[in-house]
Amino acid sequence: MKKLLFLFPHPDDESFACAGTLAKYHEAGEETYLVCATSGCKGKSGPFQFTCREELASHREQELRQAASILGITETFLYRYPDGSLADQDFAKLTGRIAETLLAVKPNVVVTFPPDGVTGHPDHITLSKATVQAVLQVEPMLHPEHYSDFYFVSIPHYYDHCQDKGPQAAVPITGKVDISPYRQTKGEALRAHQSQAYSLNRAYPGVLEGDFSVIGNYEYYTLVRSKGKPVDPQVCAQGIRIIEL
Repeated sequence: MKKLLFLFPHPDDESFACAGTLAKYHEAGEETYLVCATSGCKGKSGPFQFTCREELASHREQELRQAASILGITETFLYRYPDGSLADQDFAKLTGRIAETLLAVKPNVVVTFPPDGVTGHPDHITLSKATVQAVLQVEPMLHPEHYSDFYFVSIPHYYDHCQDKGPQAAVPITGKVDISPYRQTKGEALRAHQSQAYSLNRAYPGVLEGDFSVIGNYEYYTLVRSKGKPVDPQVCAQGIRIIEL
């Protein structure tokens, strides 16, 4: 049985980036694990009214649990750092906490955001950097058979439906996972994050109303480390190839 560990800063990141992949590997009988580093207490609240950030954080954690249930996630680790604070945290301690999770799970596959964070959000960038360091820190402690394949995930169509533009991609996309049978599941996971209506309507218009036609057939990845060694991302001349994680 394969173990896959996904690490993201906020509730909803998992559904935006990897929901189809998570659903696919759950159905295949693999174990999927999720780290959510913050509870999203600075996010917008959508149609809901909250009296404090703690209420919003609690609500967003509940939305995350619902999405995780839809996707069949085996276990979710909530670090509960303050939203927007990751760049201000003690980097060594953040890296150490991720390393502890890596050692506890011993995943075959590790996935996080690329160095640009897809959107340029400081939390995304910091968690990516800390995860890279944690993987390097943990590898010498492991038997080679427990080395992980380490991927960055990208969302190349994130800005297709809004005027904003993201940062220039930090790494080339080199593979895509076919999630076409899981587009409905991805849509339902996205809909679980009702408080994030603003972001959902910008990136996936129609999904909150049950129209999943905007959800594509693929989710996109870059393999950057395998068997304890770095992998130089190479773009195939024939385009982005279909892969399995």
